Amino acid sequence: MKRFHLGKWAILALSTLLTLAGCSGGGGSAAGGSGTSGGQGGGSTAPAAAEKVIGMSFPAADHGWLGAVIKNAEDEAKAEGLKYVITTAADPNKQTNDIEDLISKKVSAIVMLPIESAAMTPVAKKVKEAGIPLIVVDRELESDDFTALVKGDNKGIGTHAGTYLADKLGGKGKIVEIIGVPSSVTTMRSDGFREAIKDHPEMQIIVSQSGDFQKEKSLNVMQNILQSQPQIDAVYTHDDEMALGVLQAIKEAKRTDIKVVTGAGGHKDVYKLIKDSDPLMQATFTYSPLMVKDAVKQAVEIVNGKSPAEKVTMLEATPITKDNIDKFYDPNANY
Repeated sequence: MKRFHLGKWAILALSTLLTLAGCSGGGGSAAGGSGTSGGQGGGSTAPAAAEKVIGMSFPAADHGWLGAVIKNAEDEAKAEGLKYVITTAADPNKQTNDIEDLISKKVSAIVMLPIESAAMTPVAKKVKEAGIPLIVVDRELESDDFTALVKGDNKGIGTHAGTYLADKLGGKGKIVEIIGVPSSVTTMRSDGFREAIKDHPEMQIIVSQSGDFQKEKSLNVMQNILQSQPQIDAVYTHDDEMALGVLQAIKEAKRTDIKVVTGAGGHKDVYKLIKDSDPLMQATFTYSPLMVKDAVKQAVEIVNGKSPAEKVTMLEATPITKDNIDKFYDPNANY
Protein backbone atom coordinates (compact mmCIF):
# COMPACT_ATOMS: atom_id res chain seq x y z
CA MET A 1 0.00 0.00 0.00
CA LYS A 2 2.80 2.39 0.86
CA ARG A 3 4.42 1.97 -2.57
CA PHE A 4 1.05 2.41 -4.27
CA HIS A 5 0.40 5.74 -2.50
CA LEU A 6 3.90 7.06 -3.27
CA GLY A 7 3.44 6.27 -6.96
CA LYS A 8 0.06 7.93 -6.99
CA TRP A 9 1.39 11.22 -5.55
CA ALA A 10 4.39 11.18 -7.90
CA ILE A 11 2.09 10.92 -10.90
CA LEU A 12 -0.10 13.76 -9.61
CA ALA A 13 2.93 15.99 -9.01
CA LEU A 14 4.30 15.31 -12.49
CA SER A 15 0.91 16.10 -14.02
CA THR A 16 0.71 19.41 -12.11
CA LEU A 17 4.19 20.45 -13.25
CA LEU A 18 3.35 19.75 -16.87
CA THR A 19 0.15 21.78 -16.58
CA LEU A 20 1.98 24.77 -15.09
CA ALA A 21 4.66 24.61 -17.76
CA GLY A 22 2.00 24.73 -20.45
CA CYS A 23 0.43 27.87 -18.91
CA SER A 24 3.63 29.88 -18.50
CA GLY A 25 4.25 30.72 -22.14
CA GLY A 26 3.22 34.04 -23.71
CA GLY A 27 4.41 36.07 -20.65
CA GLY A 28 3.96 39.85 -20.30
CA SER A 29 3.32 41.79 -17.12
CA ALA A 30 -0.01 42.30 -15.43
CA ALA A 31 -2.37 45.11 -16.42
CA GLY A 32 -1.26 48.48 -15.15
CA GLY A 33 2.48 47.81 -15.11
CA SER A 34 4.19 51.03 -14.10
CA GLY A 35 6.95 52.93 -15.89
CA THR A 36 9.98 54.81 -14.64
CA SER A 37 11.63 57.91 -16.01
CA GLY A 38 12.82 57.10 -19.48
CA GLY A 39 11.79 53.46 -19.10
CA GLN A 40 8.86 51.23 -19.89
CA GLY A 41 6.07 49.73 -17.85
CA GLY A 42 3.85 46.87 -18.91
CA GLY A 43 6.70 44.85 -20.47
CA SER A 44 9.43 45.79 -22.94
CA THR A 45 8.50 43.43 -25.76
CA ALA A 46 5.91 44.08 -28.45
CA PRO A 47 2.36 43.35 -27.20
CA ALA A 48 0.58 40.23 -28.38
CA ALA A 49 -1.99 40.68 -31.13
CA ALA A 50 -5.02 40.65 -28.80
CA GLU A 51 -3.32 42.73 -26.10
CA LYS A 52 -4.31 46.40 -25.62
CA VAL A 53 -1.49 48.64 -24.43
CA ILE A 54 -1.41 52.44 -24.13
CA GLY A 55 1.93 54.17 -24.68
CA MET A 56 2.55 57.48 -22.91
CA SER A 57 5.36 59.92 -23.70
CA PHE A 58 6.13 62.91 -21.47
CA PRO A 59 8.91 65.43 -20.87
CA ALA A 60 11.13 64.61 -17.90
CA ALA A 61 9.71 65.82 -14.59
CA ASP A 62 12.07 68.76 -14.08
CA HIS A 63 9.06 70.83 -13.10
CA GLY A 64 6.43 70.21 -10.43
CA TRP A 65 3.55 70.54 -12.89
CA LEU A 66 5.06 67.88 -15.16
CA GLY A 67 5.70 65.62 -12.18
CA ALA A 68 2.02 65.88 -11.30
CA VAL A 69 1.07 65.17 -14.93
CA ILE A 70 3.09 61.93 -14.96
CA LYS A 71 1.67 60.77 -11.64
CA ASN A 72 -1.90 61.59 -12.69
CA ALA A 73 -1.41 59.76 -16.00
CA GLU A 74 -0.16 56.64 -14.26
CA ASP A 75 -2.94 56.79 -11.66
CA GLU A 76 -5.58 57.04 -14.38
CA ALA A 77 -4.04 54.24 -16.46
CA LYS A 78 -4.14 51.96 -13.41
CA ALA A 79 -7.74 52.95 -12.70
CA GLU A 80 -8.74 52.17 -16.28
CA GLY A 81 -7.24 48.68 -15.97
CA LEU A 82 -5.31 48.59 -19.26
CA LYS A 83 -1.62 47.86 -19.60
CA TYR A 84 0.55 50.85 -20.28
CA VAL A 85 4.07 51.98 -21.11
CA ILE A 86 5.43 55.32 -19.81
CA THR A 87 8.51 57.05 -21.21
CA THR A 88 10.06 60.40 -20.25
CA ALA A 89 12.61 62.46 -22.13
CA ALA A 90 14.76 65.52 -21.47
CA ASP A 91 14.92 66.69 -25.10
CA PRO A 92 12.96 66.37 -28.38
CA ASN A 93 15.41 63.86 -29.90
CA LYS A 94 14.94 61.45 -27.00
CA GLN A 95 11.16 61.94 -27.07
CA THR A 96 11.12 61.26 -30.82
CA ASN A 97 13.06 58.03 -30.26
CA ASP A 98 10.64 57.08 -27.48
CA ILE A 99 7.65 57.57 -29.77
CA GLU A 100 9.29 55.59 -32.57
CA ASP A 101 9.92 52.79 -30.09
CA LEU A 102 6.25 52.81 -29.07
CA ILE A 103 5.31 52.59 -32.76
CA SER A 104 7.60 49.56 -33.20
CA LYS A 105 5.95 47.92 -30.18
CA LYS A 106 2.59 48.34 -31.94
CA VAL A 107 0.90 49.92 -28.92
CA SER A 108 -2.86 50.44 -29.22
CA ALA A 109 -2.75 54.21 -28.65
CA ILE A 110 -0.24 56.91 -27.69
CA VAL A 111 -0.72 59.80 -25.26
CA MET A 112 1.92 62.50 -25.83
CA LEU A 113 2.80 65.78 -24.16
CA PRO A 114 5.23 67.33 -26.68
CA ILE A 115 8.43 68.81 -25.26
CA GLU A 116 8.37 71.34 -28.11
CA SER A 117 5.57 71.86 -30.60
CA ALA A 118 7.60 72.15 -33.81
CA ALA A 119 10.17 69.49 -32.93
CA MET A 120 7.56 66.83 -32.16
CA THR A 121 5.33 67.48 -35.18
CA PRO A 122 7.22 65.16 -37.61
CA VAL A 123 6.95 62.08 -35.39
CA ALA A 124 3.21 62.64 -35.04
CA LYS A 125 2.96 62.00 -38.78
CA LYS A 126 4.77 58.67 -38.26
CA VAL A 127 2.24 57.72 -35.59
CA LYS A 128 -0.60 58.53 -37.98
CA GLU A 129 1.00 56.54 -40.81
CA ALA A 130 1.32 53.58 -38.44
CA GLY A 131 -2.43 53.72 -37.85
CA ILE A 132 -2.05 54.35 -34.11
CA PRO A 133 -4.43 56.84 -32.43
CA LEU A 134 -2.52 59.82 -30.97
CA ILE A 135 -3.93 61.82 -28.06
CA VAL A 136 -2.00 65.05 -27.47
CA VAL A 137 -2.16 66.83 -24.11
CA ASP A 138 -1.21 70.38 -23.10
CA ARG A 139 1.19 71.61 -25.81
CA GLU A 140 -0.09 71.46 -29.37
CA LEU A 141 1.55 70.27 -32.58
CA GLU A 142 2.02 72.28 -35.75
CA SER A 143 -0.19 69.88 -37.71
CA ASP A 144 -3.49 68.08 -37.26
CA ASP A 145 -1.87 64.64 -37.23
CA PHE A 146 -3.58 63.65 -34.01
CA THR A 147 -6.79 61.90 -33.02
CA ALA A 148 -7.64 64.07 -30.02
CA LEU A 149 -6.22 67.05 -28.13
CA VAL A 150 -6.79 67.93 -24.47
CA LYS A 151 -5.51 71.35 -23.43
CA GLY A 152 -6.05 74.27 -21.12
CA ASP A 153 -7.10 77.72 -22.31
CA ASN A 154 -3.62 79.17 -22.83
CA LYS A 155 -4.77 82.23 -24.70
CA GLY A 156 -7.34 82.77 -21.97
CA ILE A 157 -4.56 82.80 -19.36
CA GLY A 158 -2.83 85.62 -21.24
CA THR A 159 -6.08 87.50 -21.76
CA HIS A 160 -7.08 87.24 -18.09
CA ALA A 161 -3.59 88.30 -16.97
CA GLY A 162 -3.57 91.31 -19.28
CA THR A 163 -7.02 92.42 -18.17
CA TYR A 164 -6.11 91.93 -14.52
CA LEU A 165 -2.88 93.93 -14.74
CA ALA A 166 -4.56 96.70 -16.74
CA ASP A 167 -7.03 97.07 -13.90
CA LYS A 168 -4.41 96.88 -11.12
CA LEU A 169 -2.07 99.38 -12.81
CA GLY A 170 -4.73 101.77 -14.02
CA GLY A 171 -3.89 101.10 -17.66
CA LYS A 172 -0.25 102.16 -17.52
CA GLY A 173 3.04 100.72 -16.35
CA LYS A 174 6.25 98.90 -17.23
CA ILE A 175 5.80 95.13 -17.41
CA VAL A 176 8.26 92.23 -17.43
CA GLU A 177 7.08 89.01 -19.08
CA ILE A 178 8.68 85.70 -18.10
CA ILE A 179 7.80 83.17 -20.79
CA GLY A 180 8.09 79.37 -21.08
CA VAL A 181 9.77 77.04 -23.58
CA PRO A 182 9.15 77.27 -27.37
CA SER A 183 5.67 75.77 -27.70
CA SER A 184 2.05 76.56 -28.47
CA VAL A 185 1.53 77.18 -24.74
CA THR A 186 4.09 79.99 -24.67
CA THR A 187 2.91 81.54 -27.93
CA MET A 188 -0.75 81.65 -26.92
CA ARG A 189 -0.07 82.98 -23.41
CA SER A 190 1.97 85.79 -24.94
CA ASP A 191 -0.56 86.52 -27.71
CA GLY A 192 -3.48 86.63 -25.30
CA PHE A 193 -1.67 89.04 -23.01
CA ARG A 194 -0.72 91.39 -25.82
CA GLU A 195 -4.25 91.43 -27.18
CA ALA A 196 -5.61 92.27 -23.74
CA ILE A 197 -3.34 95.30 -23.26
CA LYS A 198 -3.33 96.63 -26.83
CA ASP A 199 -5.90 99.29 -25.95
CA HIS A 200 -3.63 100.56 -23.17
CA PRO A 201 -0.67 102.17 -24.99
CA GLU A 202 0.90 103.23 -21.70
CA MET A 203 1.29 99.59 -20.68
CA GLN A 204 4.69 98.58 -22.02
CA ILE A 205 6.36 95.16 -22.03
CA ILE A 206 9.93 96.27 -21.39
CA VAL A 207 11.46 92.74 -21.19
CA SER A 208 10.23 89.34 -22.36
CA GLN A 209 12.59 86.52 -21.41
CA SER A 210 12.37 82.75 -20.96
CA GLY A 211 12.40 81.05 -17.58
CA ASP A 212 11.91 77.60 -19.17
CA PHE A 213 8.98 76.85 -16.81
CA GLN A 214 11.51 76.41 -13.98
CA LYS A 215 11.79 78.20 -10.64
CA GLU A 216 15.60 78.31 -10.45
CA LYS A 217 16.03 79.51 -14.03
CA SER A 218 13.41 82.21 -13.49
CA LEU A 219 15.12 83.31 -10.27
CA ASN A 220 18.38 83.84 -12.17
CA VAL A 221 16.67 85.53 -15.12
CA MET A 222 14.78 87.91 -12.84
CA GLN A 223 17.93 88.77 -10.89
CA ASN A 224 19.54 89.97 -14.14
CA ILE A 225 16.43 91.88 -15.19
CA LEU A 226 16.27 93.66 -11.84
CA GLN A 227 19.84 94.84 -12.30
CA SER A 228 19.17 96.20 -15.79
CA GLN A 229 15.71 97.72 -15.21
CA PRO A 230 15.46 100.49 -12.59
CA GLN A 231 11.67 100.73 -12.83
CA ILE A 232 9.24 97.79 -13.09
CA ASP A 233 5.54 97.98 -12.21
CA ALA A 234 4.42 94.36 -12.70
CA VAL A 235 5.63 90.91 -13.74
CA TYR A 236 3.49 88.59 -15.84
CA THR A 237 4.80 85.03 -15.65
CA HIS A 238 3.53 82.13 -17.74
CA ASP A 239 3.77 79.66 -14.87
CA ASP A 240 3.44 79.47 -11.09
CA GLU A 241 6.85 77.93 -10.48
CA MET A 242 8.45 80.69 -12.53
CA ALA A 243 6.43 83.16 -10.46
CA LEU A 244 7.91 81.69 -7.27
CA GLY A 245 11.42 82.21 -8.64
CA VAL A 246 10.55 85.78 -9.65
CA LEU A 247 9.15 86.53 -6.20
CA GLN A 248 12.31 85.26 -4.55
CA ALA A 249 14.47 87.48 -6.73
CA ILE A 250 12.34 90.56 -6.05
CA LYS A 251 12.31 90.01 -2.29
CA GLU A 252 16.05 89.32 -2.14
CA ALA A 253 16.70 92.54 -4.08
CA LYS A 254 14.35 94.45 -1.75
CA ARG A 255 12.66 96.12 -4.71
CA THR A 256 9.64 98.22 -3.73
CA ASP A 257 8.63 99.56 -7.17
CA ILE A 258 6.97 96.29 -8.31
CA LYS A 259 3.28 96.25 -7.43
CA VAL A 260 2.04 92.83 -8.57
CA VAL A 261 3.14 89.45 -9.93
CA THR A 262 0.83 86.96 -11.68
CA GLY A 263 1.28 83.26 -12.41
CA ALA A 264 -0.50 80.36 -14.08
CA GLY A 265 -1.04 76.69 -13.32
CA GLY A 266 -2.56 76.38 -9.86
CA HIS A 267 0.46 75.54 -7.66
CA LYS A 268 -0.59 75.14 -4.02
CA ASP A 269 2.36 77.27 -2.83
CA VAL A 270 1.12 80.15 -4.97
CA TYR A 271 -2.44 79.58 -3.74
CA LYS A 272 -1.13 79.79 -0.17
CA LEU A 273 0.58 83.12 -0.89
CA ILE A 274 -2.65 84.52 -2.34
CA LYS A 275 -4.63 83.20 0.62
CA ASP A 276 -2.17 84.83 3.02
CA SER A 277 -2.45 88.18 1.19
CA ASP A 278 1.11 88.31 -0.13
CA PRO A 279 1.70 91.93 -1.25
CA LEU A 280 3.04 90.86 -4.67
CA MET A 281 1.52 87.47 -5.53
CA GLN A 282 -2.06 88.51 -6.08
CA ALA A 283 -3.43 86.39 -8.95
CA THR A 284 -2.95 83.19 -10.90
CA PHE A 285 -5.00 81.27 -13.45
CA THR A 286 -5.98 77.59 -13.45
CA TYR A 287 -4.18 75.13 -15.70
CA SER A 288 -4.55 71.84 -13.93
CA PRO A 289 -2.20 68.85 -14.38
CA LEU A 290 -5.34 66.74 -13.96
CA MET A 291 -6.06 67.38 -17.65
CA VAL A 292 -3.90 64.36 -18.51
CA LYS A 293 -6.51 62.11 -16.89
CA ASP A 294 -8.98 63.23 -19.55
CA ALA A 295 -6.39 62.39 -22.22
CA VAL A 296 -5.84 58.88 -20.83
CA LYS A 297 -9.61 58.31 -20.58
CA GLN A 298 -9.99 59.33 -24.22
CA ALA A 299 -7.18 56.96 -25.21
CA VAL A 300 -8.96 54.08 -23.46
CA GLU A 301 -12.27 54.95 -25.14
CA ILE A 302 -10.61 55.08 -28.56
CA VAL A 303 -8.86 51.74 -27.97
CA ASN A 304 -12.25 50.28 -27.06
CA GLY A 305 -13.80 51.53 -30.28
CA LYS A 306 -15.43 54.78 -29.16
CA SER A 307 -14.51 57.96 -31.05
CA PRO A 308 -14.11 61.18 -29.03
CA ALA A 309 -17.13 63.50 -29.12
CA GLU A 310 -14.83 66.41 -29.96
CA LYS A 311 -11.37 66.38 -31.50
CA VAL A 312 -10.29 69.24 -29.23
CA THR A 313 -11.18 69.53 -25.54
CA MET A 314 -10.27 72.86 -23.91
CA LEU A 315 -10.45 73.39 -20.15
CA GLU A 316 -11.29 76.81 -18.74
CA ALA A 317 -8.64 79.14 -17.31
CA THR A 318 -10.24 80.50 -14.15
CA PRO A 319 -8.75 83.62 -12.50
CA ILE A 320 -7.77 82.90 -8.87
CA THR A 321 -7.55 85.85 -6.49
CA LYS A 322 -8.16 86.55 -2.81
CA ASP A 323 -11.88 86.64 -3.60
CA ASN A 324 -12.20 82.95 -4.58
CA ILE A 325 -9.02 81.30 -3.30
CA ASP A 326 -10.85 79.26 -0.63
CA LYS A 327 -12.66 77.32 -3.38
CA PHE A 328 -9.38 76.15 -4.91
CA TYR A 329 -6.66 75.94 -2.25
CA ASP A 330 -5.93 72.43 -1.02
CA PRO A 331 -2.78 72.09 1.15
CA ASN A 332 -2.71 68.35 0.43
CA ALA A 333 -2.85 68.64 -3.38
CA ASN A 334 -0.16 66.88 -5.48
CA TYR A 335 0.75 70.23 -7.01
